[in-house]
Amino acid sequence: MHDPFRFADALGPAKIVHIHVPSAGLKAAVVIDNVACGPAIGGVRMAPDVTTEECVRLARAMTLKNAAAGLPHGGGKSVIFGDPRMDPDDKQRLIRAFACAIRCLDEYIPGPDMGTDETCMAWVHDETGRSVGLPRVLGGIPLDEIGATGFGIAASIEAALPFCDSQLKGARVAVQGFGAVGQHAARFLAEKGAVLVAAADSSGTLVGTDGLDIPDLIATKREGGSLMDYPAGEKLDRDAIVGVDCDIWIPAARPDVLHAGNVGRLKAKIVAQGANIPATPEAEAALHARGLLVLPDFIANAGGVICAATEYHGGNEAMAFAAIAEKIGRNTRAMLEHATRADIAPRAAAIAMAEARIREASAARRW
Repeated sequence: MHDPFRFADALGPAKIVHIHVPSAGLKAAVVIDNVACGPAIGGVRMAPDVTTEECVRLARAMTLKNAAAGLPHGGGKSVIFGDPRMDPDDKQRLIRAFACAIRCLDEYIPGPDMGTDETCMAWVHDETGRSVGLPRVLGGIPLDEIGATGFGIAASIEAALPFCDSQLKGARVAVQGFGAVGQHAARFLAEKGAVLVAAADSSGTLVGTDGLDIPDLIATKREGGSLMDYPAGEKLDRDAIVGVDCDIWIPAARPDVLHAGNVGRLKAKIVAQGANIPATPEAEAALHARGLLVLPDFIANAGGVICAATEYHGGNEAMAFAAIAEKIGRNTRAMLEHATRADIAPRAAAIAMAEARIREASAARRW
């Protein structure tokens, strides 16, 4: 990021910290965006091509997400430059080095994200005494294992259906990014009567117009395979998922997968953003202009951080699921009612809701 203040505004970011520990091979960045509502919760993302700019944008998404969900937390994010599939011992050394480097950033509470998991958070907690998304054996609620984010996405979609005259029974679902979030979103939607007709991972797109067997697909992935290893279905290139004919399209991978160059190919009624910042502003505006209902990331995918906050404050798994269903269902309805009344896009309505809470919390702060 050439200009560290490019995205700075009245909300943040409060801190951008670059970390370099040559002896550990560690290069990382932490962005604490806003702490008006409380200490920032945000995931630790690991990938070879992450950037500080991506981290800044993701941290802002967490600020809005936590505020919209009514959590006593601000937003933050961190990125570690590295291949998450590295040797497990090397990964543990790198994560522990990162944890030691952020020990003094006590206004930031790390959680799992793409490339990290509950075990990684156990290492972070061991070094710092603070993290969320811990393994069960350490008293945590393993949000990826139980599918907290996917459960929330399903809840958001269900709450949005009356606003687009649709129903879940028989609805055709396509998932871009069939990892932890995408798998559980597909599973929870299928339990409500929807049908998974396409899924994509880094190896390609798998299409089954009559429906794909979700448990079999999940088993294939957990055994180390890719969707292209699955014996049934039509195999297409990775980006073909954008053009699959469906009712519900769920981006659940990296940022900006929908952009000006491909958004015109999308065929869906609802886009439920399982990933953070999965569409460029131009792409999202184009979808809204076409009449597609877009459920913004920080509303639809808040299940993970709601679960994390429940854990952090001593709650259990049942309490987490109840909080996710109540908060995301309520917020989705409130956002869409506001958007309808004001004749604005859902994201604009959601941002207004979140920023109002942040301003109210800021008024109680000295700084």
